[in-house]
Amino acid sequence: MQIVRTVLWVLLAVVLVLFAINNWQTVEVRIWNSLILETRLAALTIAAFLLGLVPMWLLHRTVRWRLNRRIATLEGSVGAVASAGVIAAPPPAVTAAPLTPQP
Repeated sequence: MQIVRTVLWVLLAVVLVLFAINNWQTVEVRIWNSLILETRLAALTIAAFLLGLVPMWLLHRTVRWRLNRRIATLEGSVGAVASAGVIAAPPPAVTAAPLTPQP
């Protein structure tokens, strides 16, 4: 599985380099009326992509970390209960009186 991940990362890097080579032209970005930023198109595109990707990736990693901690805590409490030999008795069955029609 590690080789597949490595191949995918290498392919992504090659595609990124090819994209940057083919789009290495200067563009002007007007930020305000008097402020103009001259940058390369490839750098601008990659920066915009990362600006959208990084916050979502951080959110994903944070939620995953939090859920893994929660699972570990729950597994630890189940293990403690099982090792102590405490088994909860099932709740008593509820019996209902039969319904009789009233005259």
